[in-house]
Amino acid sequence: MFESYRVTRGDDLASIAKKCNTSVKVLQDINNLYYIDDLREGMEIIVPKETQEYFNYYVVEKGDNLYAIARKYNINPELLANLNGLNMSDYIYPNQTILIPKSNYSYYITADGDTMDEVIKVFNTTKDKFLDENKTIYLMAGQLLVNRKN
Repeated sequence: MFESYRVTRGDDLASIAKKCNTSVKVLQDINNLYYIDDLREGMEIIVPKETQEYFNYYVVEKGDNLYAIARKYNINPELLANLNGLNMSDYIYPNQTILIPKSNYSYYITADGDTMDEVIKVFNTTKDKFLDENKTIYLMAGQLLVNRKN
């Protein structure tokens, strides 16, 4: 679940988080790092070994906005906002970590009244495959459902 990472010259928590597909907050929490000076070259820290199956992490840089990030990763800006609990008009901050959907999946955020059959049609998949990808299905408005693209 975790592995060791040796800090190299020029590393900071944001760059390590990006390399390890995690967030600065996770690194701080599992390593008890709360000050920039706590990270030194040659130091070994613990990083998550497993990557998130459906998403990558992106650390917001100065000047970024949802439209630019969506264009960079060729994804729908509305989907990007919804996945991160944001509105399109929300301001994002440098060093904020957001989720970027992986390209080998389709994503659907449920609306009131959706049925499983309707969502399966949207994904153009089988019920078994849909249930395999989505372990918990409530079909309440705002639930994220996924489907691996073939």
